[in-house]
This record gives sequence, C-alpha cells and structure tokens, in this order.
Amino acid sequence: MKAGGTLIISDIHTRYEVINAQIRHAQETLGHQVERVFVLGDFGFFRQELEDWFREGERCFDRPVFCIEGNHEDHAELEELVRDFSDILTHQPRASCLDLGPWKGLCLGGARYMDAASTPRGCEISDADIERCLAHAPENVDLVLTHDCPSHIGVPQTAGLEHYGPTGMPRLRDLAVHFQPRWWFFGHHHRWFVKELEGTLFIGLPRSWFGYVLLVGSADPVTVNHRVEVENRPWWRRLF
Repeated sequence: MKAGGTLIISDIHTRYEVINAQIRHAQETLGHQVERVFVLGDFGFFRQELEDWFREGERCFDRPVFCIEGNHEDHAELEELVRDFSDILTHQPRASCLDLGPWKGLCLGGARYMDAASTPRGCEISDADIERCLAHAPENVDLVLTHDCPSHIGVPQTAGLEHYGPTGMPRLRDLAVHFQPRWWFFGHHHRWFVKELEGTLFIGLPRSWFGYVLLVGSADPVTVNHRVEVENRPWWRRLF
C-alpha cells in the first residue's frame, strides 16, 4: 500500500454509499491508503435519509469523514443534524481551519444565491463569513476548500441555467488574494474544472459518483475519474 492521504469528493446528494465506494477504489485500484475524506458540500443533511441509511441501516463510513455544507442541505435543521450525526462525520464550520496531512485547509461552506428552489435560506455565503476567513493569517492557510467557486476564474454556467448569470461569488477573490493558496478545491457545478490563475491551482470536482481528488503527502493533487453506479431517482429527489 502506498502512502496515505486525503480523498476529496463533492456533491454526495444523499448517496452516502458512494463515499465508501470511492475509498475502496483509491485503496484497492490505486493502492493509496485513505486516511480521511473531505466532502465539499451537498453531503445531504436531510434527517429522513440520514436516519434511514445510518441508523436503520446500521451503516458507517470506512474512514473519518469531514465536510462543509452546500446549498442542498436542510439548512433550517442543519445545526441539529450536525450534532445528532456527529458520530458519523465531522462538519467544519464556515471560516474554520483543518489539518489535512501536511496542509492547512481553510473551510467555507455555502453558496451564492441562485433561486429559492435550489438555494434555501441560510446557505448563502455572507460578507461576515468572508471577513471571518480573512481574519486568519495567510501563513496559516495552504489550501482552500469551498462548495461554490470564485467568480473570476471562469467556470462556465450549466447549459440551461445561463439566466442565473456568471457563476461563483465575487468576494471569494478576496480570499484568493489574501491567502494566495497553493490549491483551491470546490464543487457545486457538477463538472471537472482545472485552471491555474495568479499562482493558485483551482480544481472543481464533479458529482461524487464521477470521481474524486487524492491529496497525498506533499505531492500535487491527483484527479481521478471513476464512475460508481448509482440507482436512478426521480428528478425531484435531492439531486438538483
């Protein structure tokens, strides 16, 4: 087994089984020991699904899982869900820092407002969130982990959603300028996106069942395309 590291994944959308499937792929196919998993939002904080999968199904994750929230969570009950399922995973509050092996990551959940149907109250990134992030000294942050992306990096809008305007949040650029992180990982847009800009490598991830990123030691991150078969669900079931 090769050196261990962090598996970074995004947009679970209540398909919790995908996390263990991607852990197994990284370990059995790529030969890397996974020490922890970090989910870049849209984990699926919905009580009924969590109760069904983890309590009634008596399931758990194969490795410690950390996450930030996305826009598709039950934000009205998020605090209680984070507490009630703290034995399953660890939620990282906005503007918190987390050690990922040799790297120090700044965590910021939430997203820019899009529409009432897909962006519930409480998920929007606020100016206060940004200011709390900027209170950290640049030398204490090596990489940034967000759900949404900065608006200046050029992530294309999803076809059919052009009426929402440019992607991302403008004030996230303040974090890029302040910290000048080596890497910035995000999800939300359900596609791979890789771009180096102003000394930072921005990596956008697809939905969890299409791939993940491995961060091992001091090496550059590795993007891994791996399709996990998941059951078909009606369009209205937590998958926007």
